Amino acid sequence: MNNNFSFIILTFNEEMHLSRLLDSIKNLNAKTFILDSGSSDSTLKIAEAYGAEVKQNPFENHPKQWDFALKNFKVETPWTIGLDADHTVTPELFEMLANFKEEDYKNINGIYFNRKNFFQGRWIKFGTFYPFYLLKMFRTGIGFSDLNENMDHRFIAPGKTKIWKKGWILEENLKENNIAFWKAKHERYSDLVAQEEIERMLKLRLQSLKPNLLGSPDEKRAWVKRLWWGLPLGLRPYLYFGYRMFFKLGIFEGSTGIKFHYLQGFWFRRLVDRKIKAIQKNNR
Repeated sequence: MNNNFSFIILTFNEEMHLSRLLDSIKNLNAKTFILDSGSSDSTLKIAEAYGAEVKQNPFENHPKQWDFALKNFKVETPWTIGLDADHTVTPELFEMLANFKEEDYKNINGIYFNRKNFFQGRWIKFGTFYPFYLLKMFRTGIGFSDLNENMDHRFIAPGKTKIWKKGWILEENLKENNIAFWKAKHERYSDLVAQEEIERMLKLRLQSLKPNLLGSPDEKRAWVKRLWWGLPLGLRPYLYFGYRMFFKLGIFEGSTGIKFHYLQGFWFRRLVDRKIKAIQKNNR
């Protein structure tokens, strides 16, 4: 058994993804924990077949689900790796993990993996989506889930972190190839984001990280989010979509990539703004 790190994975009806992920990490011989939120397909049978330890917890949002996982699984290795079920570990990342030596990271508390995001079979590499560094590996008991987020989840590891630029994870949610599924999912997400922004306007939520354009990847994103919250509602989706398409070269993505940028960078953001305005109107 791997003595350096363990995996934690969140699942909900992930039969088309879970085997793909577990196959990509099984030869690392690391303990694997799965927190499921009520799957009705074969997800749990797949988890059992791979020898994973499974717990269940009702889903409220991703940050709270990760918080429950980190607090309720007995992880005995010095490092924890948190992955989503639609991730796959590439051979390059596998090699880096296989050769991981604790003594090389004595002063490091967190490690960022580089993500490649796919939509309908296409790698989205423009429009701010690559490179995209995610803190996925952290010291057990030190890294935690940021509960000041309502929809987007991120781990925080106080102290020094390191970026593995060639340690890729592939993210491809095959269920999202169905646009009806994608829209229904993001309808739910838009409720969470709109409520979060209202709470931030009322100072009921504060950022856990100090925004810093020159800091870690997450501190940079905190800076961008702070800028985003200050932009006019209704106008900012147009500004953002234009930024992604032209300044960040999304226009060169091809028809599938442009569709993704339109849905994720404009349609979804405009939906959120409409819901924020509706909440504000009802509150008045």
